[in-house]
Amino acid sequence: MADWQKISGGITAPKGYRAAGIRAGLKPSGLPDLALIVSDVPAIAAGVFTTSHVCAAPVQYCRERLQAKANAQAILCNAGQANAATGAQGWTTVLDQAQLVGDALNLPPESVFVASTGVIGKPIPLDKIRTALPTLIDQLTDSGSDAAAQAIMTTDLVPKAIALEADFDGHPIRIGGIAKGSGMIHPNMATMLAFVTCDAAVSPHLWQEMVSRASDRSFNQITVDGDTSTNDTLLALANGQSRTPAIIDPGPIAERLEAMLTDVCMYLAKSIARDGEGATCLLEIQVQGANDDASAREIARTVAGSMLFKSAVFGRDPNWGRIAAAVGRAGVYFDQNNLSIQLGDILMMEQGQPLNFDRAAANAYLVQQAQRANQSESGQSVSHPVVIQISIGQGGGQGIAWGCDLSYEYVKINAEYTT
Repeated sequence: MADWQKISGGITAPKGYRAAGIRAGLKPSGLPDLALIVSDVPAIAAGVFTTSHVCAAPVQYCRERLQAKANAQAILCNAGQANAATGAQGWTTVLDQAQLVGDALNLPPESVFVASTGVIGKPIPLDKIRTALPTLIDQLTDSGSDAAAQAIMTTDLVPKAIALEADFDGHPIRIGGIAKGSGMIHPNMATMLAFVTCDAAVSPHLWQEMVSRASDRSFNQITVDGDTSTNDTLLALANGQSRTPAIIDPGPIAERLEAMLTDVCMYLAKSIARDGEGATCLLEIQVQGANDDASAREIARTVAGSMLFKSAVFGRDPNWGRIAAAVGRAGVYFDQNNLSIQLGDILMMEQGQPLNFDRAAANAYLVQQAQRANQSESGQSVSHPVVIQISIGQGGGQGIAWGCDLSYEYVKINAEYTT
């Protein structure tokens, strides 16, 4: 059981961070579309990005900043235009964005990281950002997380944010985060942005390792539709403002901080999967018995991404055969005579043998979980997933992946995305 607690404040819960989000006129809808996150002092930065060879200019820029081991003190994020596949102009725009923020905050431009989300191939109207920037900076506050979370959304139905606090030798350390993502979501990152803040002091190499491992267990274990994108970015800052002793080397304290970071990332990842375009429920695929964790995670991702299985869940059809088929094509060797599949509390296949399970009860479970999730206060609860348990043998490998069902609404949203 984790020994930290969930607190309010999102990305501005850790000490020394401010954020804001405003309407800059970048989205045709007129909704908030420009966010800024600022650390009061230079922070250690780490990041994970899309694996696509067609990556957006902001992704290339952030990678270069991290390779140069630049400290980060601000993150500017716009929604509406992805600044991907925009040629030389896209790169110039990123440099201009960093320079504008640096000049306005009296910071070196290389300490300003940039992220974008929206329509691919659309250049960012820089004049609108230049005009909006003074207002954005004026609205920076240590309670601005919610505004920033709303300003980075595109097709998301709800903003996504969390903060955790834990006691480290009598002193609190906090980690907060916000994220966006709803469609084009698949392992190897997704059409998602996530920003994480921490007030611990951590060595750069160790912080990057922590962030990479946390991403592998969270954002790289979600899928909505099998598509990844050009702009996927996870940026994590650690500014040391908790005044706790610096975490320099691996060990129990570092492991505890990493576990806390992983919980933050997992919550945001599950929120993205639950908010999948047109989704009505969250899926959680648990796999055990593999030879290693990587194999278990691969099977879990494959099942979570099966369009046939996702369609069956939307129809509340307990068609376990589609699960078995997905497990078999995951590229992981196992003896099919060891395969067991369980939906909630209902065992449907055991040791390679189909069972006469109660189909009506299985259907009712699917209906119930969707209703419980949608009756929550936000309508987007990650507390009541449809749980699939899969065992493939006696190995120690375990893995979890998250996804969502595939509804008619998904097709409608994506058929009309730019029109």
